[in-house]
Amino acid sequence: MSTKFDAIVIGTGQSGPALAERMSDAGMRVAVIERKQFGGTCVNTGCIPTKTLVASARAAHVAKTASAFGVMIDGTINIDMKKVKARKDEVSGTSSQSVESWVRGMKNVTVYQGHARFQSPHSISVNDEILEAEKIFINVGGRAFVPSDGNEDGIPYLTNSTMMDVDFVPEHLIVIGGSYIGLEFGQMYKRFGSRVTIIEKGPRLIGREDKDVSDTVKEILEKEGIGIRLNAGSISVRKHEQGVKVDVDCNEGDTEIIGSHVLWAVGRVPNTDDLGLDKSGVETNERGYINVDDQLRTNVEGIWAIGDCNGKGAFTHTSYNDFEIVAANLLDNDPRRVSDRIVCYGLFIDPPLGRVGMTEEQVRKSGRKALVGKRMMTRVGRARERGETDGFIKVVVDAETKEILGAAILGIEGDEAIHCILDVMYAKAPYTVIQRAVHIHPTVSELIPTVLGSLQPLE
Repeated sequence: MSTKFDAIVIGTGQSGPALAERMSDAGMRVAVIERKQFGGTCVNTGCIPTKTLVASARAAHVAKTASAFGVMIDGTINIDMKKVKARKDEVSGTSSQSVESWVRGMKNVTVYQGHARFQSPHSISVNDEILEAEKIFINVGGRAFVPSDGNEDGIPYLTNSTMMDVDFVPEHLIVIGGSYIGLEFGQMYKRFGSRVTIIEKGPRLIGREDKDVSDTVKEILEKEGIGIRLNAGSISVRKHEQGVKVDVDCNEGDTEIIGSHVLWAVGRVPNTDDLGLDKSGVETNERGYINVDDQLRTNVEGIWAIGDCNGKGAFTHTSYNDFEIVAANLLDNDPRRVSDRIVCYGLFIDPPLGRVGMTEEQVRKSGRKALVGKRMMTRVGRARERGETDGFIKVVVDAETKEILGAAILGIEGDEAIHCILDVMYAKAPYTVIQRAVHIHPTVSELIPTVLGSLQPLE
């Protein structure tokens, strides 16, 4: 005996609950299935808890460097990691509880807690029940990837998820992976008091960024005392009396790094391997991400994939935009598309990186005529006032249309100031719109028109 619904939403990440609410408001009977924690990665192991930890780490950093501002703190500055974790748990827990209350309070929505598995293209088993619907939305997210051949002894390791349980300061944290997650945790725990070494297989950190961005981020982290090992061709982790020993094949430096704990931050994989997708007929790519079209439809009629599991964004904001795209097409007769989306994201080290659109290198490879402007943060009043002058502002524009192609703001408040540029890009307006705007002084944003006034041909 099965229970029939108009729609089934699998997962309560950023896009699932919002879509369930829109459909329920439209009079549809909706089933929402959640296997574990309400709110998905962002609320439980991603954005909200990690940025809460980043805030505590910054407080520690400010306290330690207060004398440079004429603020003298007598005595030793101690980190109470149990309190740090408790604060994080409270902020994250409140968010998760809020999502659960929201979903359970929706009209026309029935919530199931359990592991969803396809039995056919339009039937799902959960616990001992069978649910059926003509419309099914997969919102199952992703998890940290840990290569089996890099952890030969099967020793304990940390991921972004299990880091949420840490209530102590590791003596020496070895971070494997020099991208966004690894860099944020690396700086965070260095500020808490750990010795930190970051190991990256590639020739530079955050390899998708321009070289000047990668090099400056490396300088920022090394200035805080973080060890950086690049070009680690092969990496293996073994047991050691002090905790762990990581063998690396680098161009220079020791081939053995001994630490107390190891954090794997080498990428993520979608949670699609145990959904019974073979019974649904839904196709995935070689990495397990669900193939979708420009409106997030799978190859099977009546099944959509939204959020991280479709490989189209892997950010909280792109997941929410997935909801907006599906809802617009399904309920509003508004043909929104994934391809309308402009790439944008942040790296939340301190100072942060705000990124939109194409990199300078991507523009070069495109062969189009372009202009570029750059200004160092040492020439930004807000940065000098705060004593945080690392980084720069860089903007690349099309020389013919004058539309902005991409930008990077690495520096104080770069994650906020970048939206001045992003909004103009969505408007498809020329860069001169920003150039003629009068911005508030003293801010970071006020220097964006200055950068645009000093554009030079991209060689």
